[in-house]
Amino acid sequence: MKNSGDETLELYGNLSEEQSFFAYAEGKWSLKILLQHLIDAEKIFNYRALRFSRNDQTELPAWDEVQYGANNNVADYNLVELIEEFKLIRKISFLFFKNLNSEILQKTGVANKNEVSVELLGKLIVGHNIHHLNIIKERYLKNLR
Repeated sequence: MKNSGDETLELYGNLSEEQSFFAYAEGKWSLKILLQHLIDAEKIFNYRALRFSRNDQTELPAWDEVQYGANNNVADYNLVELIEEFKLIRKISFLFFKNLNSEILQKTGVANKNEVSVELLGKLIVGHNIHHLNIIKERYLKNLR
């Protein structure tokens, strides 16, 4: 997890503020909103992992990523500060998961009607990031002005 955000940081670090508003098609998120989505998702996965790691068995609801994407003021954010937020949440994630022992990593809870382990939530953070990096490369960067 430690270096898993490096490619995202490099990619976004090479964008101009203007380029961060690019979306590859009508109705698709801009690169800036996509970065906010990665940050939001990582916070939510961390929250779930924290609760389950502490034996909290409260069933956690799904979150509506479309609603989150539509209800933010990311357009007003400075790209450099958004990149810094991503960097910080990834560091928090790394330190949190790094310090969990194998017993805690195997603890489970229910989120979005699915049983998930703490360990899986950590892997989802990395996998989700990779998934969106692939989308950025395939759909955004090829058409970026």
